Amino acid sequence: MAASDSDRDGYADFLCVDAYMESVVYARALATAFELGLIDYFVENPSTHFDDIQKRFKIDNQGLTFLIHLLAANRVIEKRNGEIRLSRQFSEALQYRDLMETKIKFANFVAADFTDLFTLSISRPDRFTRYSRMFDLFNYRRGLQRSAENVNRTKRWMQITTALTKYEAQVCMHHHDFSGYRQMLDIGGNSGEFALQICKKHPEISATVLDLPLVCDIGAEHIQNEPEADRIQFIKGDGLRDTLPANFDLITIKSMLHDWPEKEAKQIIANAGRSLQAGGTLLIFERGPLEDGNNLPYSMIPFLLFFRSFRTPSLYQEQLMKLGFRDVAVEKIYLETPFFMVTAKKRI
Repeated sequence: MAASDSDRDGYADFLCVDAYMESVVYARALATAFELGLIDYFVENPSTHFDDIQKRFKIDNQGLTFLIHLLAANRVIEKRNGEIRLSRQFSEALQYRDLMETKIKFANFVAADFTDLFTLSISRPDRFTRYSRMFDLFNYRRGLQRSAENVNRTKRWMQITTALTKYEAQVCMHHHDFSGYRQMLDIGGNSGEFALQICKKHPEISATVLDLPLVCDIGAEHIQNEPEADRIQFIKGDGLRDTLPANFDLITIKSMLHDWPEKEAKQIIANAGRSLQAGGTLLIFERGPLEDGNNLPYSMIPFLLFFRSFRTPSLYQEQLMKLGFRDVAVEKIYLETPFFMVTAKKRI
């Protein structure tokens, strides 16, 4: 069962955005309001009227009436005495606007995979992967070589993972104390957002991000104007096949092992273990399988399509113990899907 908001003690308040994407109708109407600039207009004009909106956006009466109706039904706006304004709850949710817009766009982009190809995903996963927009988007081979198309496609999926990671990193830091570390390696660290959020909170930490060549180039651009940029370096490499840099007291693997079959995932963990200092910590942060009772709003569609990829932490626990790690621990964390954090210490 998913944890209630009160159980989370505020560390995952960002999940409030899913309340405005419970159905495809409401999510699509909200996306249109963003695309038209209507949400920005409401922010700049806290109290306005239908005629003012119509004059500003030049939308016909029927179109604007219908859109306003959908936004009101979705609790995005409220109408009182002829005035139209953003609801208090939605105004608070707008502090997570980047996540809200990312989740809407992501769900809209892959919705046809669910509506048109779900039967294939259940019965013929090989054919589903071949035709899926999701798996075409997350084609990591494009991260190996620079071209205009590869840059555009890679940036597109990195924008999604970066927005998610920005907030998931806060959850991870809530559940694990990073204050004792100095040198961190993030394997498959993507845009560097996970390392960036940790470095923002812990100025004593320096981080190295290891990922595919083009991913590293885009990641370096992503953090270049951040005050922490001088404490984050990118190394182009392959966590499965390359000899990893050494002398780290913390190695993190976030939302990456599910992309690999079991044999390769175990090998990545073994490679990380060799790179870790004696006494250092290996931390794995991943989504787990859906459980009975999970709420499944429209915004969940992209994660549902990965249902074959998310595994329980037992594989990682067993591998860490086989490698001789000590203090192997697992903590389950409930967000919009179950997450788990596996930590272990390398023996001295």
